[in-house]
Amino acid sequence: MIDCSHDNSSKDHRRQGTVARDVLRQFRDGRHSIMGLMLESNLNPGKQTWQLGKTLAHGVSITDACLGWGETETLLTELAEALTPRLA
Repeated sequence: MIDCSHDNSSKDHRRQGTVARDVLRQFRDGRHSIMGLMLESNLNPGKQTWQLGKTLAHGVSITDACLGWGETETLLTELAEALTPRLA
């Protein structure tokens, strides 16, 4: 299981797609010890800091920076299509 966030993306949530595509490439090149990948995702992208008295934005992480759902959905669809055998 490969984490596409944190150190693998240099702690930049926007690079998770690049990491995920590289994981897919490695799997398709025969590295079948890869059993899956993990993405940091939330409803909305980024990260916010909790502060006493400050209203938090809905759907934005307060722990790790995340992809937003739209980008996550697009990326997962792309990866699934790349793994789906084409019928001739």
